Amino acid sequence: MIVPKALKTGDLVALVATARKVSPEEMVPAVATLQRWGLRVRVPKDLYEAENQLAGSDEHRARMLQELLDDAEVKAIFCCRGGYGTVRIIDKIDFQRFKEEPKWIVGYSDVTVLHSHLQATLGVATLHATMPINFPAEGENTDTESLRRALMGEPMEPLTCQPHRLNRAGEAEGVLVGGNLSILYSLCGSRSQVDTRGKILIIEDLDEYLYHIDRMMQGLKRSGMLEGLAGLAVGHLSDMHDNAVPFGKTAEEIVAEAVAEYGYPVVFGVNVGHCVGANYAVKLGSKYRLEAHNSKNSRIFAP
Repeated sequence: MIVPKALKTGDLVALVATARKVSPEEMVPAVATLQRWGLRVRVPKDLYEAENQLAGSDEHRARMLQELLDDAEVKAIFCCRGGYGTVRIIDKIDFQRFKEEPKWIVGYSDVTVLHSHLQATLGVATLHATMPINFPAEGENTDTESLRRALMGEPMEPLTCQPHRLNRAGEAEGVLVGGNLSILYSLCGSRSQVDTRGKILIIEDLDEYLYHIDRMMQGLKRSGMLEGLAGLAVGHLSDMHDNAVPFGKTAEEIVAEAVAEYGYPVVFGVNVGHCVGANYAVKLGSKYRLEAHNSKNSRIFAP
């Protein structure tokens, strides 16, 4: 994997909207925070365009991302928010110059399209982390601090997870891949589907029906994405829904059942995903170590 360089004081970073639209007011906290970190921030003049839910047309969003990818002065690109829309532009982007001078791509949720595509096609590491839409109005939180440390190349604190009854004990090392479960499922069979063999897969999701979680886990399984893993890390599965006739399992139980036949370690309750204040930065495409336990805290960290 190719790992972009750490940032330093004075570097130029930029905001981009590849999915849902944002407003100037929503970006004020993030711009202020990034400037406190000693970074120069580019806010594209057309960042705030809108077309229904999206941040402008597909052509506009693709052009905005392309310009930032091609600009050698820009050292990191922060996707403003998730929602939906990145998949509509991914095949319009030329990553050749980016491959020659890779830079950090930051975000989660719908940004999983970029994470997965870059690791599948170019082997470039990216940052699964909080986004500008989530930056606190005043000060910082654990999410932004972990992002700062990751960007600046400082040592990262291990992700520590409390014991969980569904954990499968064991230890593993491998490149970390994954992101949002819904997005990973939607990419199955495309050239953006990441190869998970021998890797540690991390998944998270929000606002889904339980039977959808089951459908998606079965889809990943049938696509071969759950077989041959080094390990599985399960982040937040937040705000799940059920039908009038209950599905009969929690989201975590659905995940555990889908991987029950495999022998690799599995850990639940990782602080990654849709939970402000508990969405720690991880470097997808970098090597991690997973230590899963049943009766004591589990850990995920860069060895």
